[in-house]
Amino acid sequence: MSSAPTPSEQPNRWKDLLAGLSIAGLLLPEAVAYSSIAALAPQAGLIALFAGLLCYGLLGTSRFAIVSATSSSAAVLAAATATLANGDPQLRSTLAIGLVLVSGAFFLLAGLFRLGGVTSFVAKPVLRGFAFGLALTIILKQVANVVGVHLNEPNLVRFLPQLLEQLPQWNWVAAGVAMVALALLWLFARFRRLPGGLLVVVIGIAAGQWLSLPAYGVKLIGVIDLSLEVPKLPELPFADWLRLGELAFAMVMILYAESYGSISSFALKHGDRVTSNRDLLALGASNLLSGLFHGMPAGAGYSATSANEAAGATSRLAGVVAALVVLLIVLTVLPYIALTPEPILAAIVIHALARGLSLQPLGRYFVWRRDRLLVLCAVGAVLVLGVLDGLLVAVAISVLLMLKRMSAADIQVLGRIDGGHDFVDLQRHPAAIAVPGVLVVRPSEALFFANVERILGGALHLIRHSQTPIHAVILSLEESPDLDGTSIEALQEFFVRVHHEGKLLVLARLKEGTQSALSALPEVQANGVILSGLSVDGAVQQAIRLTSNL
Repeated sequence: MSSAPTPSEQPNRWKDLLAGLSIAGLLLPEAVAYSSIAALAPQAGLIALFAGLLCYGLLGTSRFAIVSATSSSAAVLAAATATLANGDPQLRSTLAIGLVLVSGAFFLLAGLFRLGGVTSFVAKPVLRGFAFGLALTIILKQVANVVGVHLNEPNLVRFLPQLLEQLPQWNWVAAGVAMVALALLWLFARFRRLPGGLLVVVIGIAAGQWLSLPAYGVKLIGVIDLSLEVPKLPELPFADWLRLGELAFAMVMILYAESYGSISSFALKHGDRVTSNRDLLALGASNLLSGLFHGMPAGAGYSATSANEAAGATSRLAGVVAALVVLLIVLTVLPYIALTPEPILAAIVIHALARGLSLQPLGRYFVWRRDRLLVLCAVGAVLVLGVLDGLLVAVAISVLLMLKRMSAADIQVLGRIDGGHDFVDLQRHPAAIAVPGVLVVRPSEALFFANVERILGGALHLIRHSQTPIHAVILSLEESPDLDGTSIEALQEFFVRVHHEGKLLVLARLKEGTQSALSALPEVQANGVILSGLSVDGAVQQAIRLTSNL
């Protein structure tokens, strides 16, 4: 299902054309700048930009999303390859290609297996905290690059004191260039349709040649080589591929959390419909294509997507126009882009990430004690452990929280409300009335290996210690569309135990897959268990009829 704009927001080709022209001036310098964060050649960001815009334009469902290189994926890529390469630049480049390809393969598999319903394993407070710590880390590292300080420490806590200790050796000319560029970017940002990043690059190239900035130690980005090689897989040992698989999982988590956050927020804002499974396939194709041509990871960054919406885009055509404009610029003035002073790119990165340092998005999470702790843990993990380990810790925290919530699921006792057909939790709705002789129970979460034994044990406890006589038990499994092996084995034992208690057992609200799996069990027929897709009310009526005939 593709995005469906409201009648007042039908695609307007002229608006898309203007939006594409506007954001091209933002995307080109950011793509080159993010390559420097990833410690890759300048063309790596451009390849990711073209791959992302092309693949998402053909396969994606959001009319605003701009898929290109992102600062977070660039930082994670740099940290991951630095850890594995041990100072070998050629190996680092090869590992980067492999990591992008494996990430693309994971996205494709997730789309093919229709895992889009699991929108993100990374909780929002964790993601916000990670983004804040990452933005602070990247900005300070860009400052270090501008002033000519080379630090090997992976985290902010250690390299910040070293940065300040080397204050007398700073290149103040380069720092001045970056500060002027930041001031211009801030000024140009006040005009929504003005391509501020591109204008600053042009001014920087002209100033660099006029003032002979290289003579003052101000570096230029150098040659951008877009002579694409024949796509081929990198040659790496099997052990390296395994390690890249572990890192790619973390890369996919952060890219998808970032991308889906951007896509869903603008879809909600405009009443659009998006399909997460198709977006997974689009992200997979983008990263595979980028990796094959030695590009960076690609995702739907919030800054580029919000700029596209602000520029007036009404369909994915705006992204296609932006790609064509960037291609035209690259084909005509590529040698001049190579003359861009590096402090200009650093200023573009700092300006793009400065909004990530706002405390306002974090404020809402400090209202709840648990979320406050999550934010602080995520920020601290990045600052103390570094980008890569901080990301892994953030993903681990989110997965553990998810497992904790699901494994801590309780079992609810249901009763009829207002004499109708609806059944609700008796504990939360005192006005509800239990059906005489029938115990209706429902797990609050899906059954799976971590919670099934505890939940079914709780159900048995309720059966054995019921304050009123009961003849039948209704187990509603509406929250369990599928069952794993542990859950099926636990249910087999549960069927036997309930039968030994002399109670009729009816399973209600069974989905087709769950009912098919359970119907093949010999314990179902042997213990008189009834499997039903009926509502709870229907299952209660069926149980009353059966027990009244006994």
